[in-house]
Amino acid sequence: MQQPRILIVDSEGASALPYARLSARLQPLDVRVETTLDKALGTLARDSWDLGVVTARSGPAADVLYGAVRKADPQLPVVVIDPKPSVDTARACLQAGAGDYLDIARVETDLEDSLVRLLTASRHKAAEELLRRAIERPYTFDDFLGESPAMREVYSVIDRIAVSSVDVLVTGETGTGKELVARAIHKRSRRSTGPFVPVDCGAIPDALIESELFGHERGAFTGADARRMGLVEFADGGTLFLDEIGELPKPLQSRLLRALESGEIRRVGDNHPITVDVRVVCATHRSLEEMVRAGEFREDLLFRINTFEIAVPPLRERPEDIPALVQHFVREARPQMPPDAQVADEAALAALAAHAWPGNVRELANAVEHALVLCDELPLSVEHMPARLGGLRPRPQPVPVASVGGGHVPNVPAVAPRPASGPVPPRRPTSLRELEMQAILEGLERNAGNKPRTAEELGISLKTLYNKLHQLQDGQLDRTG
Repeated sequence: MQQPRILIVDSEGASALPYARLSARLQPLDVRVETTLDKALGTLARDSWDLGVVTARSGPAADVLYGAVRKADPQLPVVVIDPKPSVDTARACLQAGAGDYLDIARVETDLEDSLVRLLTASRHKAAEELLRRAIERPYTFDDFLGESPAMREVYSVIDRIAVSSVDVLVTGETGTGKELVARAIHKRSRRSTGPFVPVDCGAIPDALIESELFGHERGAFTGADARRMGLVEFADGGTLFLDEIGELPKPLQSRLLRALESGEIRRVGDNHPITVDVRVVCATHRSLEEMVRAGEFREDLLFRINTFEIAVPPLRERPEDIPALVQHFVREARPQMPPDAQVADEAALAALAAHAWPGNVRELANAVEHALVLCDELPLSVEHMPARLGGLRPRPQPVPVASVGGGHVPNVPAVAPRPASGPVPPRRPTSLRELEMQAILEGLERNAGNKPRTAEELGISLKTLYNKLHQLQDGQLDRTG
């Protein structure tokens, strides 16, 4: 981890307070001391800092001095040291956001605790922010289920390699549970007490992925108003899971390779290296070997991340695991049901076992969720299942006629209304955008919500598909995948 950086504003310089002694006693610190407010503000404008300490010896009062520093960097935690402390000044500083307010007479006893507390809180805040920004799966499940020979082999391999430090490549179709494999490796490893950081390389825009992975310094680019720790740095001491590694842009592949080989990263806008210790587990549904031959993926990076490969079997190759999975999903949705309740009848289980499951376990979870919406009382039956599994297809509903500007559309001949009892044909797309969205939705339906397969079928990148789906309104995305 990079040394914490502390900016001190003190007119009497570094020798006035026990900063050097504190630095040696606490941990390695990067400390800079400025003797005037103007110099400090210039330093704040140029660099990023983890913590500030201001001492109001002469010139502005403590609350005024803190206000100037806060204006320059609103995110910076600051300790205010006042040679002339008062209740009113303390209240003004703390209400304005100061991290702490100390009487200079108590610096010897209180400053160390204050610095440790604020640095710890700052790191926790950064960690929470990164966890919020981490890309989450549309669906995750808590543990592996299934005792098929194929899954028992996966469990055995995980147990053998988890205790080692080798990097792992997890391969398999979308929805098979590749992230679950990565989490199982992490939980069984010596890094289990460290962070597990998932990154979906296919869902982060190219313009942002470098900053997301490696972090950035304040002012590194437009909108970078504060220093931000990257996901690689946050995974220090733990496991970094790079899902859909094949979607990582080529320039970033080179930078990732250097980071893995050197154990050092650099935030965007910073030339100082940061040492990190991470175990990398990557996953892909694509053939990276074919991508290497096509010039889309670096061969040296493939060699680096593929020290050991785990292939997760698709659901169609282990249909004997379907009953246990169905029971798990139903119990998750209805935890109050009796422990001996039958969750699905034999015909429903037979229909599920006969399906090819191109979307694998995630598609099965969606099918069970669909059935539970239609089922008032268990067990689930075939009629509760989605139409592709033999369930009842909902009756088509009339589509309201759109108006333009609140009035009528000129030059459109009147059409006699159809009888109420007859089906209403779907409205035909009237624009290129509607045609495009219809093609995407139909592709998702054909592929049971499998987005990578749909993108490949439509001849667009996975990022483009995600961008198009984000544009959809009224919950259409939730209904498709």
